[in-house]
Amino acid sequence: MTMTPAQNRLAEPDHSHLLARPTRAYRGYIFDLDGTVYLGRELLPGALRLIGELRRRDARIVFLTNNPTRDPRMYLDKLTGLGIDTRPEEILNTVMTMTSWLLENAADKKIFVIGEEPLQSALIAAGLQLTDRPQDIDVVVASYDRTFEYRKLQIAFDAIATHRRAMLVTTNPDVYCPFPNGNGEPDAGAIVAAIEACTGTKCQVNAGKPDRLMLDTAMRRIGLPAQDCVMIGDRLSTDIAMAVAAGMDSALVLTGETTLPMLAAAGIRPTWVLRRIDELLPESHGQQQFSR
Repeated sequence: MTMTPAQNRLAEPDHSHLLARPTRAYRGYIFDLDGTVYLGRELLPGALRLIGELRRRDARIVFLTNNPTRDPRMYLDKLTGLGIDTRPEEILNTVMTMTSWLLENAADKKIFVIGEEPLQSALIAAGLQLTDRPQDIDVVVASYDRTFEYRKLQIAFDAIATHRRAMLVTTNPDVYCPFPNGNGEPDAGAIVAAIEACTGTKCQVNAGKPDRLMLDTAMRRIGLPAQDCVMIGDRLSTDIAMAVAAGMDSALVLTGETTLPMLAAAGIRPTWVLRRIDELLPESHGQQQFSR
């Protein structure tokens, strides 16, 4: 017997029981950006008024992103341009965390960067030594790079496998970057996988989510203990996993990568699950959904 489309929909599992709105307010809010606050060039519904309400309540805010293709000023300009009043100290991305890690752990080493201009410029400005000579490379930094080519893969291979002197690190482990309308493109994790496959090595450091390196930096910025904060994001494998590992409450928004069926099938559970970001404050606080 063939089922009608309506019958098919009725036969699909109902995962709405997974939805859960916060029952408390927090002193600190750590936001992912793309897929959470905005998607591509568009602000997501409710984001503007929600951030304004948090400002009114004197909540502390940090915006996190795994995207290393922009410097912090670009994010500041984008958020401001979308109408969200943002301070420079509230922006944290993997250009900053990777630069900090290299300064602390490889300041005297020679570095080969597979990455775009904002990352390259930040490392040069920090006084780090960049090279593409395989025999001189101590650290290969694999990042989101839309100019990735065989030559770069060969340099990484020679530095790691032939000369056996370089370690592999990455700005972020995301294998792809989602775009609106279901589109996307390969991210740093895909480049890491290519290098790992041909060299037999493993990436030793991740400067982005879900690694504690990024969260620890964010916590220093926000100046609050984990129990007073909530991490808000759209990805289970990065945003939510990082919060869970740190013992921090988390809120998954269904405006980016993750769907309710994906959550139902996953082995990780956020503290809260929201259809959209304007459900973040408890209903007891009188918060209603916003159009912008």
